[in-house]
Amino acid sequence: MESRRRQGAAVAIAVSAAALGVGLGATLAYAVHGPHTRPGDYGTYAVYGAAWALFAAAAYVVIRHVPRRAAVPMILIGAVAFQLVAMSAPPQTSDDSYRYAWDGRVQAAGISPYQYAPQDPELRELRDEWLFPSGDCTGWLEHPLPDGTCTMMNRPAVHTIYPPVAQFWYRAVHAVTPDGGREPVQAAAALVALAVTVALLLVLRRFGRDPRHAVLWAWCPMVVLESGNNAHVDGLGVLFMVLGLAAVAARRPVLGGLLAGAAVATKMFPAASLVGAARRRPWVTWGTAAATVVVSYVPYLLMSGSAVVGYLPGYLREERYEDGARFALLGLVLPDRATPYAAVAVLVATAVLVMRRSDPDRPWGAALTMIGVLLLVLAPAYPWYALMLVGLVVLDGRAEWMAVGLAGYALYFLWTLGLTPEQVETVHVGAYGAALLVVAGTAAARAYLRRRVADEPQLPPVTAAAV
Repeated sequence: MESRRRQGAAVAIAVSAAALGVGLGATLAYAVHGPHTRPGDYGTYAVYGAAWALFAAAAYVVIRHVPRRAAVPMILIGAVAFQLVAMSAPPQTSDDSYRYAWDGRVQAAGISPYQYAPQDPELRELRDEWLFPSGDCTGWLEHPLPDGTCTMMNRPAVHTIYPPVAQFWYRAVHAVTPDGGREPVQAAAALVALAVTVALLLVLRRFGRDPRHAVLWAWCPMVVLESGNNAHVDGLGVLFMVLGLAAVAARRPVLGGLLAGAAVATKMFPAASLVGAARRRPWVTWGTAAATVVVSYVPYLLMSGSAVVGYLPGYLREERYEDGARFALLGLVLPDRATPYAAVAVLVATAVLVMRRSDPDRPWGAALTMIGVLLLVLAPAYPWYALMLVGLVVLDGRAEWMAVGLAGYALYFLWTLGLTPEQVETVHVGAYGAALLVVAGTAAARAYLRRRVADEPQLPPVTAAAV
């Protein structure tokens, strides 16, 4: 009888997890095909909110109740299915992938991607109907050019901003699929996301952690939609970062630095994860990472000189980091002109504290704290920047940091809603303020529970003599 009950409970749990997974897949499909798929629509908040709620419930069931032997294939099947769903529609909330494809095409023509902007006449021969569609240029994610034509790329008047390892990736994708199109770029990003899932499963097993936590990456709506649909390159940086931290934990600092450097040369933010290497041969890891970044820039430096800086300075001005207006939380207590200096001070203090307290056998804990604080300080309007956090949450377990990723959506989805600057600022501050409260409140509650357990009197063990 007891055996039947256990079997029945196991079946019920499996059915519940599968049902939640199917519901999540259906919601993700609606997020890319339904009427509420894009910024500037209040319905989009509801669709994404439903996806995250289903994800939270599904992840809880998988981690807490599904046996490990069944959970791993379930996680992998779901990961593949969700990425296929995301790939079934054109990018809905970002046009960055079109620039990726263009940079790959420019390199294939033997030209540095840092040398010209997409609208420059020197690159006119590389244009095609996919990236430069004809018509009235009023479609979603279409941008007019000064000559009256149209492009799918944002900021067509500026040089690329992406670092060299990202550029190598764009060139490789173009080499495999020279005819172009959205599908190859999306498929490449989806495959990277799946590679991260496999890497997380292996790292979790290698270091004695529960592999079921990989569901927090594999089924996360942000990972699915920003990889398979919007095709962001950030996932490649996450892959290198996860493998680099695993190498550091395995006491292989040179390999760890090499992989970490590749992550930084894909997207600059993973540089903050290097504080996780501070307690064991840090200079070896940091030096190798720095050398990797420098070497990756050499081919482009030889072709383009100082132009390899790309649009980074302009991006910082555009996003209002230069004048301090973007630092939402710091702006609550400081004038804008002081917030950049305060941001540097907060990040330096956090780095020192994290380096002193980091566990060399668990470098992802320090990396999670450092990158989480970095995002809270910078308060970016782009949610996919938090993909790094999701990967680190899987390794470390502090799921409260996922709130920082959600905060980015709050501001990003305000396009074309007609809000005043004051209303936009309120949303910005409110979203990141709520994320900070979630992180700080959960940390405080966790510390309180640890103290309670430590203060409880310990009963002496029962011995045979006592019996």
